This record gives sequence, structure tokens and C-alpha cells, in this order.
Amino acid sequence: MTDPDCTALAALHAAAFSDTRAWSTDEFSSLLSSPHCFCVSDDGGFALGRCIADESELLTLAVHPVRRRNGLGRTLLQAFESESQMRGATRAFLEVAEDNTAALALYQASGYQITANRPDYYRRDNGGQIAASLMEKTLN
Repeated sequence: MTDPDCTALAALHAAAFSDTRAWSTDEFSSLLSSPHCFCVSDDGGFALGRCIADESELLTLAVHPVRRRNGLGRTLLQAFESESQMRGATRAFLEVAEDNTAALALYQASGYQITANRPDYYRRDNGGQIAASLMEKTLN
């Protein structure tokens, strides 16, 4: 997506992450105003990244619940990695809630390794907290 609709991104993010605070339209606009940030998307999902020097961070990958389990997440992750490499990244990293088993499986199957853990990093709408697994991958 060349010029992403930040309102649509916020709505999709809210649908994909119903148990946490959704990112607002203004937050997406602010991130995407940076020349370091980029978005790759499809009708049912998107990946938002930030590339600085030789490192790229996957800020969020969101797939609408009705589009899950059909390979869209993997396609978006590959598009994020390709765009990262075009921007000069040789390494990608991300943070994922340790209870997000589907995302962990996707990232591990795609070659990401858990490198660290951040206790109580994510806050759930019900007041609970969950650790973040930090993952990284060398981009070829």
C-alpha cells in the first residue's frame, strides 16, 4: 500500500487485537509520517515496520479474524522482510505476546528465534499482563 488509509489500519488493528488497546488513527498517521516506517498490506491484513540502518523492526502484523489460517500472515511477513531488505536491513526483530501461540508459530516457522523476554510487557483489557518474547532473524 503506497499511501495507507490510517483509519482503515486502525479499524483492522482493533479487529485483530480485540483483547488489547487498539492503535488509533493518529498513532498510525504519526508512525507513517516517518521516512523510516512502512506498511505492506492486503485487503485483510497489514504489516507495519520501521527500518533504521541495517535493522528492521516489525511493529505490528494484523490479520482480520475472518482471514486467518489461510497464509495471509505468512505472506505479509514475507512482504515485510522483502521491503526491509530493499531498505538495507540485514536483520529483523519483533516483540510478540508469549501467549500468542499462532504468531509465535508463524515467526518460528519463518526462521525467527526467541532472544529475550520482557515480563509484564503487554497489558490486556481485563487488567492482566503478559510477557513479550523478543525474536530476531537474519535476513538473507
